[in-house]
Amino acid sequence: MRFTPLAAPLLSLTLAVLPVAAGAQAQEPDKTPKAAATDGDYWRLMGSPYTVHYHKDTDNEHQPVYMIGLERQRSDGWVWGGTYFSNSFGQPSGYVYVGEKVMGFSRWDKLFFQWTAGILYGYKEPYEDKVPFNHNGFSPGVTASLGWQFTREFSMQAIALGAAGLMFQAAWDFR
Repeated sequence: MRFTPLAAPLLSLTLAVLPVAAGAQAQEPDKTPKAAATDGDYWRLMGSPYTVHYHKDTDNEHQPVYMIGLERQRSDGWVWGGTYFSNSFGQPSGYVYVGEKVMGFSRWDKLFFQWTAGILYGYKEPYEDKVPFNHNGFSPGVTASLGWQFTREFSMQAIALGAAGLMFQAAWDFR
């Protein structure tokens, strides 16, 4: 791509003005009623078409990971739910959990952080040693994610799966 002599100053000006405009928008008082901001409890349907592994398995046994899940989002930020997925080795697996969705921690209103903790099932022989504290396919699970609420109903997030990988997820909220 080739820049014209005028493009560099315009790009610099744009990059300088955007943070100021975003800061001004973030500092505006919230004019929406608090009841409209919380919207009550709702269900969230989630799916993941792609997961990146931090380290490839030495035997090159990793398979694509697909996930579908249902989650209850409470107006106080607490969440609970479950997912069904094919793990990295093609075994059917599940995860039931509780956690918290945190909004409003940054100057970008649509950015959110979410953590979950629960029970993971599905890593069985010969892959039982691929997750810590596994006993007969059951092990503890913990996730942390950053997401963006694009619309009132649609969001996406990147979920850290411990030291194993990063899952990309799309979700639809039924409000």
